[in-house]
Amino acid sequence: MAKLSIENIRHAAEVLREVARKTDMIFAPKLSAQADVWLKTENLQVTGSFKVRGAYYKISKLTEAELARGVIACSAGNHAQGVALGAQKRGAKAIICMPDIAPIAKIEATKSYGAEVRLIPGSYDDASAYAQRLCKERGMTFVHPFDDPDVIAGQGTVGLEILEQLPEVDAVFVPIGGGGLISGVAYAIKQLKPACKVYGVQAAEAASMKRSIEAQDKLTLLTANTFADGIAVKHPGDLTFETVQQYVDGIVTVSEDEIAAAILFLIEQRKLVCEGAGAVSVAAMIYDKVPELKGKKVCCLLSGGNIDVNILSRVIYRGLLASGRRAEIRLTLPDKPGQLAKVSEIVSQCGGNVVGVSYGPSGVDTALASCVLNLQLETRNFEQIGQIHGALEAHGYVLLR
Repeated sequence: MAKLSIENIRHAAEVLREVARKTDMIFAPKLSAQADVWLKTENLQVTGSFKVRGAYYKISKLTEAELARGVIACSAGNHAQGVALGAQKRGAKAIICMPDIAPIAKIEATKSYGAEVRLIPGSYDDASAYAQRLCKERGMTFVHPFDDPDVIAGQGTVGLEILEQLPEVDAVFVPIGGGGLISGVAYAIKQLKPACKVYGVQAAEAASMKRSIEAQDKLTLLTANTFADGIAVKHPGDLTFETVQQYVDGIVTVSEDEIAAAILFLIEQRKLVCEGAGAVSVAAMIYDKVPELKGKKVCCLLSGGNIDVNILSRVIYRGLLASGRRAEIRLTLPDKPGQLAKVSEIVSQCGGNVVGVSYGPSGVDTALASCVLNLQLETRNFEQIGQIHGALEAHGYVLLR
């Protein structure tokens, strides 16, 4: 990591003035009852993600000869757009290799910056292997999404901005995929304000960095099954692993439902749209993953907003379930007229709202003259759901768990 220095990060900040915006720091008073929380809104960055910082800075340092040969990158979407924009600004050809499961919106956005997109069957790792081979064949410059000192320095400019916008910050939560963002942010913050804590957040189903740090050796996950595709990385980088070991105070994980609830919170309470990877920092605060922050000033870094609109409705529904705003109840009841009206009345008396109903035949373990009723409810919170359960059972209905 000899090339990474605070001077390097400051130089990156100067270079990035011509392309990246200084994103807002927004106070989020309803996010935590324990701490004062601010949101660093990189989801509102050019290209919708912090990735443009590292990609552009890397490309800005290439020679004219290197630019003439072009650049190549591998990405699930956000890094792709950053590299494509950087290459466009510097007049270089860009080939972006993306897994064929990448969201259509990210593919089209990458093409809109003038890059050639190649869709590779399989996962990110398959696309990366293809990009590396093509890079050697054509003599192009490979712009790594995270394991490169210049890329890390570019991402570190977010850390400089956090300290400038919130000098009194006590802790920062940063999403982790391959580790480029948290490496840059943690390095910058620890150089300038060592007392500030830096915590990484990963999806529980793709916690390659956390597991590697715990094992004190870089591990490769068999799978990385999370809808937070921007941080679905099976193996941490060499440089990022070393930097996280040295400068990061801890890593926590959040579940898929917790991420969905965080996305819902940001939409409802802050009017901000975040992708799964961008919302994990907020999920960590909502669910108190680091309890020793009472009374502290905390920054949650929203790393990106490029969510696939095709899954947004499903994510919102999962978020409603995870936060007790929706409930699904199954119960048995006699198969005769008037039963649905009685159940609906009980739910209504508890303040719930029935939004979906379906019937099914009884199973082998229930009475032959009964049926199974499935209800979808709008609710306020888990306490109200418990009240509805109790009221139904008090009237003799059998709930199926």
